[in-house]
Amino acid sequence: MGRKRKTNELGLPERVYAKHGAFYYVHRAGHWERLGTDLAEVKRKANLYNDPHSTFGAMAHYLDAFVVHCEARVKHGEMAPRTYEDYKGNIEPLKDFFGKMVPASIEPKHIAQYLDMGVALNRPVRANREKACLSSCFTWLIRCGEAGVKTNPCSGVRRNREAKRERYVAHEEFAAVYALAVKPVQILMDLIYRTLQRPEDIIRWTRANIVTKCEGSITRHVLRNTQRKTGAIVDIEMTPEIDAILQLAFSDIDSEVVTTLHAPFVHRRDGRPYVYSGLTSMLQRYLVKAGISPFGFYDLKSKGATDMWQAGVPLERIQALCGHESVTTTEIYVKRRWHATITPNQVEMASNKNGAS
Repeated sequence: MGRKRKTNELGLPERVYAKHGAFYYVHRAGHWERLGTDLAEVKRKANLYNDPHSTFGAMAHYLDAFVVHCEARVKHGEMAPRTYEDYKGNIEPLKDFFGKMVPASIEPKHIAQYLDMGVALNRPVRANREKACLSSCFTWLIRCGEAGVKTNPCSGVRRNREAKRERYVAHEEFAAVYALAVKPVQILMDLIYRTLQRPEDIIRWTRANIVTKCEGSITRHVLRNTQRKTGAIVDIEMTPEIDAILQLAFSDIDSEVVTTLHAPFVHRRDGRPYVYSGLTSMLQRYLVKAGISPFGFYDLKSKGATDMWQAGVPLERIQALCGHESVTTTEIYVKRRWHATITPNQVEMASNKNGAS
């Protein structure tokens, strides 16, 4: 290991050093591991290796190790970045409940208790997602032969009931919120409705997402989105509607700022990106002000898909935009929100024609 440092202005953990613009961890065996450039992530990984809280052997240690394993899978293209981000967020509440337990001692009854606690705290769906993360962690432990785990205690434990999302946003509701919203929220609403892409993906779009594509003898510009959840690449035609939205997005900031900061289409006044939670909070405030029952940005995605279906657009096209694995999933997705008035059976029976009762 290198010599003892004289200063530590960055508060680097033990055995972590800055070198060539990045941070490295020096393992006791002598080899240097590059931890990256994100100081928060560097400290998290180093603390895992240093184990300052003596959690080695407990579930907290293995949950942290599982996240590091997932990060490596993302780098090798074996896991979607969105899944990794979800897991990274899920392990904190799991550590609060299971952190001090030895993995081999965790039983299905403990998983059920965790899910019941989620219901009691009014977060049943969130508890389901965390249980799925924990199950993946146990599967990894079994495959690695770690912690003496032989079975997955999450298997067979029924998750909390989830209400099916059936909210359809009417045109009048969309317009009322749109009229109150600031431009960044309007841009996001328009892009979700037109492209059917996930809002977390859209807020990362910049001009770099507009690419030139050759299809035979035809060359065209498309809006290319790599879906963080599935890894699928979707090329969206630059229609006049979408082009107008994107032109409007940068009408309020200097072109030099757009170039130097690689400003996203949904941006603050200085060209910097928004945090998704901040945008959702803004949307909820507009809903309250407009006196409209709650809906989220994802409901605008389903609205766009449902409106396309009602306009006669083939389900296969909607499926491609949504990123669904099968057209059956898309059909269920759009019809679940379709609540039009249906004309009942008006076929006259033969017995009625003859005057019979």
